[in-house]
Parts: sequence; structure tokens; C-alpha cells
Amino acid sequence: ENEQALKPPLSKQDEEWKLENNMKNQKGQSIVEITLITPLLLVALYVPVDFGIALWTASLAQNAVRDVARKAANKDGADFDATALQAEVVAETPAYVRSSANATVIRRTSIPANCMQWVEASVTYNYTYAWYRMARLFGLSVDPNISVTRTSRMRYEYQPDSNGGSAATPCTAA
Repeated sequence: ENEQALKPPLSKQDEEWKLENNMKNQKGQSIVEITLITPLLLVALYVPVDFGIALWTASLAQNAVRDVARKAANKDGADFDATALQAEVVAETPAYVRSSANATVIRRTSIPANCMQWVEASVTYNYTYAWYRMARLFGLSVDPNISVTRTSRMRYEYQPDSNGGSAATPCTAA
């Protein structure tokens, strides 16, 4: 307390200088804090977006497979062209995974004629997580690719008729 009493009071000009200098120091501290926090904040926002895009891509691929399976299930046996249907599945997958897409469309007819025959469409593609590619910049060794497979199976509508009718009669049995 004695030392405080011995010091002369600060002039108004000295007080303004001290306040201004203190504010400059705080601005520098804020810039450092923002510089340190920004990369963490961007990662925290980008990772869920990357996974969301992956799920959205899988959903679009599932819709493509379901649409083609539905079309194939309603085709007559003579009109069933697996190659054309596979090309249609690949064409309907999202553009950025289309180059790695591999589709199959099959019609199971080896089952006895009891209306249990089915059509199955499937697509497999590689999705590349952008975040994992960026992680390699920091020396992390992670495989950025994930193999995604989507499949849809539908009952084949045109079954052999056990009553002696045409081979392309819509299935009516339970």
C-alpha cells in the first residue's frame, strides 16, 4: 500500500495510452485464438457433411436399384435383358461414383412354379471420403475408399402357369 501511495497519479494522457495499448494486445490474442480454433471448427463441420454425402449417395444408388428391379419384375421372360438392365442401374447411380459402379440383374427361374420366382438387382461402387484423403496430408495412413453395395429383390410377376395357360401369365397364387 505504501508503494501505491508513493506513485504519482497517472495523467489522463497516460491512462488513455494504457487503455489503448491493452486493447491492441487483446486484438492480437483474438487473432491467435481464431487461427487455432478455425481448423478444428472446419473439421468438426466437414466430417458430418462428408458422411452425409456418402449416405445420400447410397440412398440414390438404392433408389436406382429398386427402380430397375421393379421394371425387371414386370417384364415378360422374352423381354428380360439383363445387360440392358445392368446398364440402366449404372446410368442411374450418382455421377461421381459411376466410374466404379458394377451392376448385376438376375432373374431366378429355377424355383418351382409356385409364384416364388424373383428378380434381384444389385450395384456395388467405391465411395471416396474426401476427409480421409485430406488426413493423408497430415501423415495419417487411411484408406479413403469404402465399398458400398445396394441390392433390391422383387417377386417376378410373370410365373409359369400350372393350369396349362401361357408361360407369361401374371402370378395369382398366394
